Amino acid sequence: MYWDFAVILVFLGLAVPWLGRQRIRQLLRAPQISTMDRLVLYASTSVYQWLAAGIILWRVRVHDVRLSIVGVTVPYLGQVLATSAVLCILILLYQVMSLRRMMGPPLESKGVLAQLVAKIFPHGGVERVAFLGLVASVAVCEEFIYRGFVQGVFEDWLGSIAGGILMSSVLFSLAHLYQGRRGVASTLLVGLLFSTIRVWTGSLIPCMAGHFVADAAVGFLGPVYMRSATVEPAASKEPETGIGNVN
Repeated sequence: MYWDFAVILVFLGLAVPWLGRQRIRQLLRAPQISTMDRLVLYASTSVYQWLAAGIILWRVRVHDVRLSIVGVTVPYLGQVLATSAVLCILILLYQVMSLRRMMGPPLESKGVLAQLVAKIFPHGGVERVAFLGLVASVAVCEEFIYRGFVQGVFEDWLGSIAGGILMSSVLFSLAHLYQGRRGVASTLLVGLLFSTIRVWTGSLIPCMAGHFVADAAVGFLGPVYMRSATVEPAASKEPETGIGNVN
């Protein structure tokens, strides 16, 4: 393994989880987050994502690594498009059902995601446009980083497709450490699914599409269910309970 690849992997496995967790904790501790705060968060995160992906792509090209090894290819267009469509539909249905379960009152018992929905997800038209750009950036860059670079490097280094799938999924789940243990576990399962699809299709496109739909669904529908959950107890006087989790 090249030394710069090893440095990147260590950064992804140690620095990214710690920095992400610290940043989210700081935001959640803030008594109130303004529109400008959210816009700055969206912009800075997008810049980081593209910078990280750009540096990794640069090092990949320096070492003349074939782009097919990191998933930047479309070997079978029909298979890629069909897989993308099915994956997006299934993820959208799952996210909707999960949000409906999770956002049932009382919201205080719903953990980190409910707090993220309340404070960080978009609340107005301008924020929604900026958030859409963020979701697109995260979907493209994270899939290239984890399902492309990390999976390709470990698969080549270990000489094992299964090893590449496992290690990329582990690092991907650690990047979501801020979601807590349940969030890390669910993200690990998603990573295993996406990594398997990447191997099957030979392309990152289905994973990017599914990632985009998953994050967009939570970002745009989460606040809607949040509002309905806060109104329902006042009308019924007997709040329902139910705990769910979504990545």
